[in-house]
Amino acid sequence: MTSLFDPIKLGDISLANRFVMAPLTRSRAVEGLKPGPLTVEYYRQRATAGLIIAEATQISPMGQGYINTPGIYSAEQVSAWREVTGAVHAAGGKIVLQLWHVGRISHTSFLPGGVAPVSSTNRAANAKTFTTEGYSDVSTPRALRDAELPALVEDYRKAARNAIDAGFDGVEVHAANTYLLEQFLRDSVNDRSGPYGGSIQNRARLLLEVMQAVTKEIGAARTGIRLSPMTTFNDTAVDSDPQALYNYVVEQIAPLGLAYLHVIEGETGGSRLPEGAPVKFDYAALRSRFPGAFIVNNGFDGAEGQAVLEAGKADAIAFGRPFIANPDLVRRVREAKPLNPLRADGLYGGGAEGYTDYPALTA
Repeated sequence: MTSLFDPIKLGDISLANRFVMAPLTRSRAVEGLKPGPLTVEYYRQRATAGLIIAEATQISPMGQGYINTPGIYSAEQVSAWREVTGAVHAAGGKIVLQLWHVGRISHTSFLPGGVAPVSSTNRAANAKTFTTEGYSDVSTPRALRDAELPALVEDYRKAARNAIDAGFDGVEVHAANTYLLEQFLRDSVNDRSGPYGGSIQNRARLLLEVMQAVTKEIGAARTGIRLSPMTTFNDTAVDSDPQALYNYVVEQIAPLGLAYLHVIEGETGGSRLPEGAPVKFDYAALRSRFPGAFIVNNGFDGAEGQAVLEAGKADAIAFGRPFIANPDLVRRVREAKPLNPLRADGLYGGGAEGYTDYPALTA
């Protein structure tokens, strides 16, 4: 019987257990959009997770959409992330970096020269982001030209190489939560014509080019991907035929030999369909199409995660907010100890409060 505490190998990455710390935006990058000393300590505290997926990290200056989120495109950022990975490895953990471009979920104040965000479309999202002026409507994007997309793919390739140079065990390509790559995937957003619009095959083209470039650069066995077929995060409608779209995507990436596929089940943020509810998406169909490790995420507690593993529905479980409040989540679940409650303070931005000051078990 598979247990959360059993070791597993994801491609070339050997894990001590099947607890995965999900990527969690915390908005604490310091000057130069680098991780600072508090971030080093934050991840070090959580190194007993089998795998840490570090917070979404922009691949270029154009990829930023929220205040104080880190990057992986400058030499200074690479050096700062090396402090994080060194601390995690010294504590016995494994850590990969999530590669991020927000696309239209951005604001001109974040972008070089105050330019417009870029996307598959020139239609603005009905969404907000937090800027130095407080919550603001995201800015109207411009549609990327087909001729610009090879440079975007190159940004992903360089970011993957930078992540490995920074000491990460691998990368996760962020193709979820309605950010740039999913803005190309979904026909609810992608209104283009030409080779990157229209059919499922065309809308998936950019993501597949990114995956090919990243795996060629650092190896498929150090590369994962995150998908969210049914989320409406950032007020974005699902695709008109999500099952066909995501089945196709998984069928196309399967031959690459990726380390893992990480899937958000239901809405981003923990809302899953209850037992007996009408089935809106067949996640098992994705698992059946993917030969590598299958990680599921969305509001699981330890008992639910264990049940999913025992039922053979996944190979590992990603936990998000429980890891924020419980740096020793693995031990607490193993010993059936109560969890620290999540506090509202310090979720996004600030100092140690709500970040590195959650207590671990002492006895």
